[in-house]
Amino acid sequence: MSSSPQAPAHVATADADTRPSLTVLSGFWPTTTFAVARTLLAADPSLLLVRHDLTGIRDGVVRRVVRSGTGIIEDERTNLRHGCISCTLREDVLPTLVRLARHNPGQDLVLMLPEVVEPEAVAAACTYCLVDGAPITDLIRVDSYVTVLDAEHLLDALASTDDLTTLGIQAADDDNRALADVVVRQIEYADTLVLWGQSREGAFDTSRLTVLLERMAPWAAHFRVDDDLVDADALTRQLRHTDRHRPEIPGVLARGLQGYSLGAHEPEADCGVVSTVFRARCPFHPQRLHDVLEDVNAEMIRSRGHFWLASQPDTVVAWEFAGGGLAMGSLGHWLVSLPEDRWEHVCDQRRLAAALEWDPYYGDRHQHLVFIGLDVDPVALHRTLAGCLLTDAELADGEEAWRRYPDPFAGCFPLGTEDLAEPDTDTDTDTEGAQPA
Repeated sequence: MSSSPQAPAHVATADADTRPSLTVLSGFWPTTTFAVARTLLAADPSLLLVRHDLTGIRDGVVRRVVRSGTGIIEDERTNLRHGCISCTLREDVLPTLVRLARHNPGQDLVLMLPEVVEPEAVAAACTYCLVDGAPITDLIRVDSYVTVLDAEHLLDALASTDDLTTLGIQAADDDNRALADVVVRQIEYADTLVLWGQSREGAFDTSRLTVLLERMAPWAAHFRVDDDLVDADALTRQLRHTDRHRPEIPGVLARGLQGYSLGAHEPEADCGVVSTVFRARCPFHPQRLHDVLEDVNAEMIRSRGHFWLASQPDTVVAWEFAGGGLAMGSLGHWLVSLPEDRWEHVCDQRRLAAALEWDPYYGDRHQHLVFIGLDVDPVALHRTLAGCLLTDAELADGEEAWRRYPDPFAGCFPLGTEDLAEPDTDTDTDTEGAQPA
């Protein structure tokens, strides 16, 4: 079967698929990402590499460079109707890929993303945006999403509290993303991760980065490349024609709701890295949870998942922590809170995952959080979070009593009728705003 739901029906098997493959390279360090791209070009000079320079994007101008292993083919500037990443994807990136596929049959493509672009945005554009009335997957097979990490700077980036605006590299005037948020999303959406080079702190720290990446994205294929000795043919075999991309698998915030792995439970430290999963059925008390948010994330590099509050029992609440900042937002309704006639609007995978773990009292409501950090005490963490759950006496009071609890998060996770179908993974509600005045 085709790797894309938008592929034409006549494409039946991978062997019969004659579409050129597309490898998408992302990474926050352009020099390192370009080093991987050049290596792929060295192994296959016919490969076409597409890059976009977003330096002038806020003025509505982007620069597009297309090259093969023998040199530059195109170097052009394009004016956009609006200076934003989504416009760049719709108006230039996707049309360029389609044009190259049509004019260069048999030549595969590599798309190298600018450092501030998240691969999930590209995947969404490939799925939903049409070029000449058709999805690009009619002509191109998306093979894999590869994220390249610089071993020398990765840990600093994950711990950074800087935002893109402070660094002067924001993609739009309202682009308030944090550096760490961009890096973790590049890591977590990828199906393939390449750790390039070595940590400046030595071999142990490089090994620790390897373990950290395996804990952050246990679903990805992992490779480490010594930048002093690169085997272009070996790297090509590892990164191209792998068919690793699975468009049906959702982004990280919806993974757990659809029954996919959200993280690895590895409470024993490996090179100091601990990954622990907290799961529970009963709800959190809103005030007790609010009081420990700073403590539970104090030693964390990354935490993510979803949970439910006793005071807001209809809402799936997303949890995202990176770079010292915790963000929460609505992922829509729990299925148990929906009328059954609305379940048909929910994807089959979500309904199947809910059915497998359905509880006669709680329905599909549950806590599912993953914490990843250095030298973390998982026992203390679990004890703290368990202390935020409702006690037996509080559970006995029932849902109507829970809804009347004083709630520091009141109004932070609104649910509208438009949320009754698929989850909204836009989690911009910072917990700063959820704190009581």
